[in-house]
Order: sequence, then C-alpha cells, then structure tokens
Amino acid sequence: MRQIRLPETGFLSGASGSLRQMLESQASDIRLTNGEVLFEQGDTGDAFYAVIDGSLEVSILSAAGRKLSLDLMRPGAVFGEIALFDPGPRTATVTAAEPSRLLRLRNRDILTQIQRQPELAGDLLRLAGQRMRWMNMQLNEQVFLPMPVRLARKLLYLAPDGGDGRLGLSQSELAEYVGATREAVSKTLSNWKRSGLIEINRGGLQILDRGALAMLAEPESI
Repeated sequence: MRQIRLPETGFLSGASGSLRQMLESQASDIRLTNGEVLFEQGDTGDAFYAVIDGSLEVSILSAAGRKLSLDLMRPGAVFGEIALFDPGPRTATVTAAEPSRLLRLRNRDILTQIQRQPELAGDLLRLAGQRMRWMNMQLNEQVFLPMPVRLARKLLYLAPDGGDGRLGLSQSELAEYVGATREAVSKTLSNWKRSGLIEINRGGLQILDRGALAMLAEPESI
C-alpha cells in the first residue's frame, strides 16, 4: 500500500485525522515542474489539493490584464475547497514556483467521504473561513496601506522567520506581489539596502535586519 508522509505544517498541522487519512489513502500524486501551471483563473474547478513538497504561486489577472500575485503556498497548504461549496470557475491561477509535489482529491470523492464521515466538513469549513479572512486582509492592504508597508509585510511573509532570510524572487516578481511598478519596488529596496536592512543580489535578496523591517511593516511607521 502506498505510504505518503504528510507535512506537519500549514493547514495540515491542525487537520483532523479523517482528512489526513483520506489524503494519504485516496489522493492522486501530482508532480509539477518549475513554472508549470496547475490550473488557470476561469478553469472549471473539480479537485482539492494539498502541497507536499515545493511551493506554488497563487495569482489573479485584473480586467486590464495586470497580474497580481496573492500567495506562495508551501508544504502543508491545502486549496481548491471553493468548488466544493460553490461549483464554478477557478478564482485564481496556481503555478509551480519550483519543482513541486501535490496530492489531488476529486470533489466527487470528497463529497462521498463527507457523507460517510461528516466530521470532514468541519475541516473544509475551517479552511474556507481561513481563506476568506486571508483574502479580506489582502484586499484591505492593497486599498489602505502604502506600497513600502505592503512590501515590507510581503518580504517578511515570503521569507519566514527561522530561515536565512533569502528570497529568490526578482524585483518584477515582488512588484506583482504588492501591486506596484517594478520601478517603485526597486527604489524602495535600494533605500533599504543603503540602510542595511537587506542585501540585493542577482538571484533575489536577503533580509539582514528583520526587526527593522518589521517596524516598517506597521502602518504607524509611515
């Protein structure tokens, strides 16, 4: 019998035993190469996913065709639950930011399991609630916070505490995460480099002073 070791991080760290057992025993194993698109905004949603290895970018396109990156999902993240409650087109595009491994459960199989194990619905409702709060926070930040504050918050989020502070994203990619121009992001990063907060290199950047950057991530620091 296939054995899959699920991550003890992200949403899966608090998932019920029933959900974890269903993923381990019934999900299909999906592998993506760097840059490969799992699904695009507007595609019909028919599956629920869990991230096992790698990372995936979540992005949307505006009516004018401008890309906005919303999140970078890492091991332990789960997504695709919206189609369970409201079948229809995908609300975002998901792309592998590096070679990644996922588990996929078809929605029809999940609904069958919920009928047998109603407690699974609690996991999915909790996930939907977390997703709604996250999207509301993203909207509030885009509308109310200045770009430098959004950028500081995004750097701290994308390079979690406990690592070496390195982030392998270009300035153009960071601009997509904060809804700004590359020029505006580049100017802000250059100022932070001169202040000793970050180091900029060819492959991305490294956070040198996380505490100072955290202060800049607060609206009252404006």
